[in-house]
Amino acid sequence: MDSDPRRAAVVALRELGRSDDCRDRADAGHSLAGFAEMQEAVEPLMALVLDPDDSFVTRRTADGLLRRKGRAGLAIVASAPAVANDNHADWIRTATVDVFSISSDDLDEALRLCEELSGDTDDRVPGGPVGCPRAW
Repeated sequence: MDSDPRRAAVVALRELGRSDDCRDRADAGHSLAGFAEMQEAVEPLMALVLDPDDSFVTRRTADGLLRRKGRAGLAIVASAPAVANDNHADWIRTATVDVFSISSDDLDEALRLCEELSGDTDDRVPGGPVGCPRAW
């Protein structure tokens, strides 16, 4: 598959993620989550998970990343609490509970991925090594 349209989408969503309007940033974070495996998306996703101006952006971005139920999104969310303030950490936990409290199979898979990630040093993800928040 040609990656040029995907790169163009990431560029456009990165720009939307810099908007002054929190709704634009939340939409950008939720949509950009679909591109979490792309290097160009990791830094803006981390910035949106830790949005300094509105916790709605944090919540929507974390939700989008977790709903992917994959390694790339989980790595970003799992590394965020290491640098998050209490408010961000609460909204990340809320997104985690919302996504993984429905199915024990989904939670088990997320915990398995977290176990794998805890030994990883993925330099694509800011904040150092990743691991699951204790509240999971």
